Amino acid sequence: MANYKKRGNGWQARISWYSGDGQRHNKSKAGFPTKLLAKKWATEQEAKLNQGVNIGKEITLVDYYDQWVKTYKEPKVAPITMRLYQLTGNRLKTYFPGVKIKDITRGQYQEFINWYGKDHAPQSVKKLNMAVRGCVRSAILDDYLIKDFTQGVTLTANDNKKVKVDYLNLAEIKQLIETTQAGITKHRYTSRYMILTAIYTGMRLSEIQALTWKDIDFIHHTISINKSWNAADRSFKPTKNKSSVRTIKINHKLIALLGQLAASRQSNLVFMNQYGTVPTSNAVNKTLRSLLEALNIHRSGFHFHSLRHSHVALLLAKGVDIYAISKRLGHSNTATTSQIYAYLIDEYKDQTDNQIVTILDNI
Repeated sequence: MANYKKRGNGWQARISWYSGDGQRHNKSKAGFPTKLLAKKWATEQEAKLNQGVNIGKEITLVDYYDQWVKTYKEPKVAPITMRLYQLTGNRLKTYFPGVKIKDITRGQYQEFINWYGKDHAPQSVKKLNMAVRGCVRSAILDDYLIKDFTQGVTLTANDNKKVKVDYLNLAEIKQLIETTQAGITKHRYTSRYMILTAIYTGMRLSEIQALTWKDIDFIHHTISINKSWNAADRSFKPTKNKSSVRTIKINHKLIALLGQLAASRQSNLVFMNQYGTVPTSNAVNKTLRSLLEALNIHRSGFHFHSLRHSHVALLLAKGVDIYAISKRLGHSNTATTSQIYAYLIDEYKDQTDNQIVTILDNI
């Protein structure tokens, strides 16, 4: 039920309703220049009530986002992913301070995306939008919203901010393998075994750290990737996602290298060193940098994860299908692989085009 009252130079609208527990509620708004606009507001509020929205519930976008992250994300996501959610929250606090979530329009959210996209790469904009969109959908389920104001928004970004994949070419990979293998049989060089494993498999560091001997099939030459390593408390944790659980084929050289470690195994963990620990990210990156310096290979942004990129570059250079590469990396689909490695794929497009022309000419 709604009623209207003249207040000074404007109008006030008030609506009342009963909740499911029999409690009477009221909501009012003043400052309408005409009675017609006051009626329009009241009608909209009553329509929301009929749709099951609790119009008495109000919260800012920032507050709801923080609650949503703490309740639904923090308990299950990795620290690095949690950091991304926190960064998104900081952006929302900057752009939407004190703004109620129900008052944000699709146009305003598009302006926010445009603002953020001016100084950020497409991938960063996509990740931010995914976080906010998940939050908004949750708010709809909690009756704070009717419509998803993130739907249909155009993601704008700064293409100059794109980070190119850093990788080694085939000659450099061969040099790194040879140098890394030098004197590797000494147990204190566990990090070197991990570097070689990354080159030959494209596995993530946390996946390599978590390998146990039962994951290695020396007969069929495979590695089963079914967990990852939590460096913070030195324990196992789930893989990055479901698609990351996979079994990959490995080459004879890697089997032989792992066999060297197996001969002197002191733990169920493949890469447990003589100090009873698994080399950390800092440790393996320090070893990697020293190896590259010895080879006079200079890559300012090159780190352990770049070995995964180098693995992909090697496979693409040899004409391996993108679907096979995607499965080997543990991506959920080829679209993910293509997006991450678009720069590499474009580099090898001419080579593939020449192969296609040759095949057609030989028909």
